[in-house]
Amino acid sequence: MHEMSICESILGVLKDQAREQKFDRVKRVCVEIGPFSGVEIEALKFGFNVVMRGSIAEDAILDIIETPAKAWCFSCGKDIVIEQRYDACPDCGSHQLQVTGGEELRIKQLEVN
Repeated sequence: MHEMSICESILGVLKDQAREQKFDRVKRVCVEIGPFSGVEIEALKFGFNVVMRGSIAEDAILDIIETPAKAWCFSCGKDIVIEQRYDACPDCGSHQLQVTGGEELRIKQLEVN
């Protein structure tokens, strides 16, 4: 389960930011996750609670923003929302799409003391 290592990386970022910005407690972590990121959200929630124990983010709330998968259609030139990587363009039916969003996994916002 690579979600545990993702949570450990998040904790590393939190510690680095705490040193840089001089805070000692994290109350909320807001994370953006795209459907193509390969992250299982329930596993991430579980891992977050486990990894944050005894840290500056113990008892922090994990807010997850699920972003849509987006693509650009080579045929009609439109930006579209897709469900799966190999979907057809809903406007023209073309399969010539360039994925432009949905792979993200990033910390969007922190609430700290």
